[in-house]
Amino acid sequence: MTPEQKAAYIQAQAACALIEAMAMQALNMQRDKQGYSMAYDDEAFFKLIEKYGISHNAVLTLINA
Repeated sequence: MTPEQKAAYIQAQAACALIEAMAMQALNMQRDKQGYSMAYDDEAFFKLIEKYGISHNAVLTLINA
C-alpha cells in the first residue's frame, strides 16, 4: 500500500468511527428524552477506536508497515 493509500484508509476508518459514534450519541439523546438510561457509556465510545484500528499505535503500525 502506498503512503497515500494508507492515509486514505486511516481517514476512511476514522469517518466510519465518527458515523457510528454519532449514531450512538443520537440514541443516547433519544433515550434521555424518553427518561431511559443511556444505551452507550464512555467505554463503548472508546471501544470504537480499537474496533476501527485508529489508535495511536495501530496507525503508526500501519504507516510503518
